Amino acid sequence: METTQAAPVSALQPKAHVTGKVIKTTIAGIIVDIGEKVPGVVHISQLQKEPVNRVEDVVKPGQTIDAWVRRIHDDRVELTMIEPLMLEWREMKPDMIVKGKVARLESYGAFVEIGAERPGLVHVSEISHDYVKNPSEVLKEGDEVEAKILDVDRRKKQIRLSIKATLPKPEEVLAEVNKPEPRKERSKGNKKIKKQETPAEEQEIKELELTAFQIAFQDAQERAHKRTKNKKAKGGPSREQEDILSRTLENRHS
Repeated sequence: METTQAAPVSALQPKAHVTGKVIKTTIAGIIVDIGEKVPGVVHISQLQKEPVNRVEDVVKPGQTIDAWVRRIHDDRVELTMIEPLMLEWREMKPDMIVKGKVARLESYGAFVEIGAERPGLVHVSEISHDYVKNPSEVLKEGDEVEAKILDVDRRKKQIRLSIKATLPKPEEVLAEVNKPEPRKERSKGNKKIKKQETPAEEQEIKELELTAFQIAFQDAQERAHKRTKNKKAKGGPSREQEDILSRTLENRHS
């Protein structure tokens, strides 16, 4: 006999938020329709943080609930109605960048909620590259900040953070401000690099050069012609004038 496997669950991931309708309650918990081929189940211990004696004291059939994915199985999706931590102890590593909100200020530092079991501590010396005497000079409760995890001590339930580790160092900022503008490329040996023209551009340049040469040649011819005319106008008497002058002188001597 051929067996039928359960249809694969859509792309659900642990801690994913889902909503569903309670279709059945049992002594051990509830069954929820979350729109998948397989049902969601919530154990009685996952209904709320406080202990639960009777399931019906918390939820009832037909009620719509908010839940989060814990584990995914072939025949069911295990859920919890207790909102999970965004960061588990095993997930936090040094040098990890996290975002959070300033929850409390003390003279020695600031406590930041980053979605873990405990808030992380930013020591006053880790707030800024500049000297900070009191965290309240720079931060206030409710501020959203970005920080780097320096150390995680699960046994002591301690998380050390640094805000200044995510900020550029003063010398880096100064170097960026004083960064010279890129220079334009110079020609080698003080010789200009001639632009390579296309064949069409070369033909156009030749035509322009020819036209300019023709204009210059015509101007030179006109100037030469004018000089010739002026020379004739300013020259000595004509042949006819010379004959008249010669006869006049002969008559005077006769």
